[in-house]
Amino acid sequence: MARKPLTKPRKHASQERSRATVDALVEATARILVKEGFDKASTNRIAEVAGVSVGSLYQYYPGKEALVVAVIERHNQEIMQLVRGALAEVAAQPLEKAVRRMVAAAIEAHRIDPKLHRVLAEQIPRTGSLENVEAFNREAHVLFRTYLEAHSAEVRVTDLGLATYVCVTSIEALAHTAVLHHSAIFSDEMAERLIDETTRLVVGYLQ
Repeated sequence: MARKPLTKPRKHASQERSRATVDALVEATARILVKEGFDKASTNRIAEVAGVSVGSLYQYYPGKEALVVAVIERHNQEIMQLVRGALAEVAAQPLEKAVRRMVAAAIEAHRIDPKLHRVLAEQIPRTGSLENVEAFNREAHVLFRTYLEAHSAEVRVTDLGLATYVCVTSIEALAHTAVLHHSAIFSDEMAERLIDETTRLVVGYLQ
């Protein structure tokens, strides 16, 4: 039976210099994943690109899987910061305007670093970090449901839990597929058209 990879950091950086080392390691891991792939992302290679010693790497991380998880966490935080901002922005807005902003935020989030996003989606099962994705999904569902609860008079659906699942899953799937699998032809104009059509889809379902 294969040993489960260690994905927790050995220690957390507390001083500015150590934080700079950790940031360099995480950034180097992200760059290698995009340009060279998971298999080439050895600890020696990561340390080389980061400009630190392998010994310094092992002070903070037990192996490359832990660094990939750190990249996933950083990327998820960037996305959720954008999503949280969008939902806070539309909290008091009417349904159609709010949904349009949420859809736009989902597409914008997937366009932050689509190449990295694609690589991480492929490597999540290999690092055993599905719990990171589940926590991310839970927060997105809670935020969307909170909006629906505050605007329940505007929607025809009665099961807000199911409605949240349908809407969030639909928006995520459409944004993910459009940006990551059609990136070569995914222009700003196409993004606007997709926002229009996805908004129509979600609002039509809710009302």
